[in-house]
Amino acid sequence: MRTKTLLLTAALGALAASTASAQVYSVNAVGYINVSVKPGFNLIANQLNQGTGNNTVDKIFAGVPDGTVLYKFVNGTYVIDGYDSASGGWDDGTLTLKPGEGIWVRNPGAAAFTVTFVGEVPQGSLTNPIPVGFSIVSSIVPQSADLDAGLKYPVADGDSFYFFRNGAYVIYGYDSTSGGWDPSAPVPAVGESFWARSVAAKNWVRDFSVNQ
Repeated sequence: MRTKTLLLTAALGALAASTASAQVYSVNAVGYINVSVKPGFNLIANQLNQGTGNNTVDKIFAGVPDGTVLYKFVNGTYVIDGYDSASGGWDDGTLTLKPGEGIWVRNPGAAAFTVTFVGEVPQGSLTNPIPVGFSIVSSIVPQSADLDAGLKYPVADGDSFYFFRNGAYVIYGYDSTSGGWDPSAPVPAVGESFWARSVAAKNWVRDFSVNQ
C-alpha cells in the first residue's frame, strides 16, 4: 500500500511524520494522511481523531466512489457497509473506524482513489486491546517502524501477522526459540492495518507524545 503522509500546522505546534523516517515532532498537532486505495481489497487504518473522536465513516470516508464497500471485523464476524450516493451515501454512516482499528476497503473501480483522514494525532497513554485469535488492528499513532521494537507491540511466541499487500498476503511469525521473527520483523506503513493472530488476549500500550 502506498501511503503518503502530509501534516498541517496546529495552533499549539506542528507535526511532521514520514513513513520512511517514522519521526514526529511538536507537542500537539492535527494533520492529514492520504491513503491510496487500489482496485480490489485493501487493509487500511485511520490513525487520527476527527473532531471529538467519533470517526464515523460518513465523515472520514466522504465522497468515495459509488460501490465502495467496507468490511469491519467485529467479534468474529464482518459488519458490511456500502456506499451509493444516489441512495444517500453509506448504508450505515455511524459505523466507526478509530485509531488502532483496521478495516477492509473494496474499491470497485479500475483505478486507485485516495482517502484523506484529517484529525488530531492520538497522544498520552494509549491502549489497544488485542483479543485472542484473529483481529484486524493497526498502530494507534501514525508511525512506521518495526512492530515490536519501534511500535511496542507485545509480541509472544506463536503470534502471527498477515499483511495484505499487492493483492496477496505477506505472513510473519514469531518464535523466540527459533530466533524470533520469520522472515523478519513486520513494518506497518502509516495508514495500514493488518490481521493479528494472538495466542492470548493482551493490551498493546503506547505512551506517546509528538515530542518523541
